[in-house]
Order: sequence, then structure tokens, then C-alpha cells
Amino acid sequence: MQKLSSSLSFSQSKLSVIKEHDTHWVPNTDVYVTDGAIIIKVELAGMQRENLELTIDGGRLRIRGQRPDGCRPPQCKFLVMEINYGGFESVIELPAGYDLSRAKASYQNGFLRVDVPMASSSSHSLAISND
Repeated sequence: MQKLSSSLSFSQSKLSVIKEHDTHWVPNTDVYVTDGAIIIKVELAGMQRENLELTIDGGRLRIRGQRPDGCRPPQCKFLVMEINYGGFESVIELPAGYDLSRAKASYQNGFLRVDVPMASSSSHSLAISND
């Protein structure tokens, strides 16, 4: 697995088994189809790019990371707690006909967006851009 730094990129590897205590929440995710692509949009407010991991395994996209809560005082008592912090993971199984090796990812304004084009008959190399 490859940690992301200044630009978002994908690594090709097998998905590993996650221990139950490693992942605490699943981010809100939209997956929709446009003309020629499938779009995955994940709400990840407060994240830094270096805390995100994107992994491809066949037709699966795994999004994993850690969202810290660095602004609350250590001795506070919550009246309402609706924001998730800590480790998260989301695994999206794409339907047949889409080419994850040509996916493009960007992270902007708290949203991760991954555009996955439809598969074509010719082979293509990995092409990831950062907006």
C-alpha cells in the first residue's frame, strides 16, 4: 500500500484484512454514472492528502485514512457528537465495464473525487491527475 503525499495516486495491491478496531467509520459516499464514466465522490472534510490511501485491487477501489480531532480540549464533555474522527475505510466494488487503471483522483474543499472511465478495447497505462 502506498501513502499519498502532495498528489493523489493509486497503488495496485491486494486488499488486506482489516482488524475490527482499525476502522471506526465509513465516510459518506456518492457513486453515480455519467456519459462515459463512473464518479465516486467521498465527503472527507478536515483531511490532509497525506492522510489518505487509495488502493486498487481488480474492480475494487479502497479508500482509507485517518481524520484527527485536533481542536477539542482534552477534558470536554460532549452534548452532541455527530462528526466522526479516527480511522475510516470505504471499499467500492465497481461494475464491469470501467477501467480503474485509468482513474483520475482529486481532493478539493473536503471532497475526494475519483473519475473512472469506461473500459476501452485498447490497453492504457495508469493516469492519475491532481486538481
